[in-house]
Formats: sequence, C-alpha cells, structure tokens
Amino acid sequence: MKKLLALAALAFASVSTQAAANECELTVTTGDKMAYDQSSLSVPASCSEVTLTLEHQGSMPVTSMGHNWVLSETSNLQDIAMKGAGAGADNDYLPQGDDRILAHTKLIGGGESTTITFSTEGLQGKDLTYFCSFPGHWTVMKGKFTIE
Repeated sequence: MKKLLALAALAFASVSTQAAANECELTVTTGDKMAYDQSSLSVPASCSEVTLTLEHQGSMPVTSMGHNWVLSETSNLQDIAMKGAGAGADNDYLPQGDDRILAHTKLIGGGESTTITFSTEGLQGKDLTYFCSFPGHWTVMKGKFTIE
C-alpha cells in the first residue's frame, strides 16, 4: 500500500510540474493580415520564464507581410515602433540595443515559426503590450500581456 501511495504521489508531482510548465508556454498565430489571433496573453506569477512561439500561417513573404512579436511597457511602444521602422528589416524593425524591448522574436513570413524564451523577472504589475514592429503594423497589431 505504501508503495502504491508513493507511486501515486510521484505521478501527481510529475503531472503538476508538467502542467506548470505548460502554463508558461504560449503560442500566437498570425497570417496574411495585420492581426494576431489573440488580443491578450497572460501567464501565472509562478512562471519565472515564458516560452512563446509565433506562427505565421499565411503565405506572403516576410518582405511584404512579415510579423514579429515584441514586448515592451505600453508607454514605450510607439517610440520603439517609430525608431524600429528606421532600423530596417535586417534588424527586425527594432532599434538595436534598446533596453525598453523586454523580449522579441525575429521577423517571419508565411509558413514560418519562431520561438523565444524570456524571463518574467521584474515584469509583474507593469503595464505591458506586445506588438508587431513591421512598419505600420503596430497601430493595430497589438495586445495586452499580463502576469497574474
């Protein structure tokens, strides 16, 4: 009986650990329009890191309908996006070395995907927005990111 209880406890711990890890993994899809499939994302405060996958399910190339996923404080979004436009496609339309960019994926085109992992340290309680920095996309292609 003790062996059975020990095995049950071990199985529960394994499932709990996997469930916690899955809560820290997000997938966002986009396509040949200026839109993400979700207007808000959240992870529990227990996540010390978040793994985010961006999938471009369209067919248009990165040069005409490229997308990325960028995280910043909401108050910095517009300035980052405006400076990013001048940084060019080779820099994923992001100003290089800007520490206001909390996390970002590379720019991808139709049929591509990319995954990043970033720390949530110091982000809880902040007003955070994610957006696409491809020129002009940031005005409509954005959403709220929260750590609960």
